[in-house]
Amino acid sequence: MKLYNNLSEKLETLNINGKIGIYVCGITPYDTTHLGHAFTFIVYDVLTRYLRFLGANVTYAQNVTDIDDDILIRAHAVNKSWQILGSDETNKHLGNMDRLNALRPDYFPKATENINQMIAIVKKLIAKKLAYVKNGSVYFEVKRDKNFGKLSRFGYRAMLEIANERGNLPLDPNKRDPLDFILWQAKKAGEPSWPSPWGVGRPGWHIECSAMSMRFLGETITIHGGGSDLIFPHHEAEIAQSENYSGKKFVKIWMHAAMVYEEGKKMSKSLGNMIFVSDLLKKYDANTIRILLLSHHYRMPWNFEAKELETAKKVADAIRPHAGISKINELDKIPQFQTALENYFDTPTAIKILYKSANFKEKSIAVSQAAMILGLV
Repeated sequence: MKLYNNLSEKLETLNINGKIGIYVCGITPYDTTHLGHAFTFIVYDVLTRYLRFLGANVTYAQNVTDIDDDILIRAHAVNKSWQILGSDETNKHLGNMDRLNALRPDYFPKATENINQMIAIVKKLIAKKLAYVKNGSVYFEVKRDKNFGKLSRFGYRAMLEIANERGNLPLDPNKRDPLDFILWQAKKAGEPSWPSPWGVGRPGWHIECSAMSMRFLGETITIHGGGSDLIFPHHEAEIAQSENYSGKKFVKIWMHAAMVYEEGKKMSKSLGNMIFVSDLLKKYDANTIRILLLSHHYRMPWNFEAKELETAKKVADAIRPHAGISKINELDKIPQFQTALENYFDTPTAIKILYKSANFKEKSIAVSQAAMILGLV
């Protein structure tokens, strides 16, 4: 199976023998689940299903960033505790994904349940003089890592500009360099905190995923996924933290899902232009929504068009009579379907082949098997 690796910028062959660990950056639970979320998670849902169909031993982990500036701001705005808000939104998200027939991850860790692992990584980075402590906060010193930027390939100015757009505080007086990123943040008045060797506080965003991914999947992960907007600074910072901590290659294949747009703008909480899965499910079934999502290649940004749902519904209606007929492995009857998935994980082509095959009754068992791989019921 060939997947595009964002680190090498080329298609690479995935060895399906042995254990495969897939880690996907999950939600920050304060406003879920929009179509952009669903696109990302359905992509890795189908990838996991197909690898398991091929006989691979796959462990899938997806985290929850349940402590974050955005959660604290939203909790204050809606007059809820941050714990209750996070719990409510996480449960809502899981319910939405269940209704879309998405597999539950093998591990679904919360950041607040892995503080000790984060502290252990930070301590080692300090000992290696890659991080420094100032006034109870700890920062990663990016200039001490000669490989920083190898995933995004941005220059310093571009990195700083993007980081500033995504929560970096360049004027933080504790920093040695405006681009240095927070590993541990000293407690602020009215915010939750945990004890650490540097004083009470809470972890930075990036260290959370390094700790959780390595705890559940080991120091080298087979596939690391998430939205393409996470390449910098989040995934770049993860590499820096994790590889300097372990001395090992952190991720074999970096696989990023493209952004979903609404009226030409990225679907996001900050812009308020989100299409929510719960609203779509009032009118369309799960198969229709999954086909809509999978009809777009995971690496190609796309703009949501309501008319595409009607097209997806026609495909879903054609496949539905075959779904669930048999669990017998007869996929070799439509080999083009398998070829599409194994070459660049081309789900749009796979769906076209499946739709065409659904018109032939003698291929109903194969269509049933293919439908299960795509998570259609």
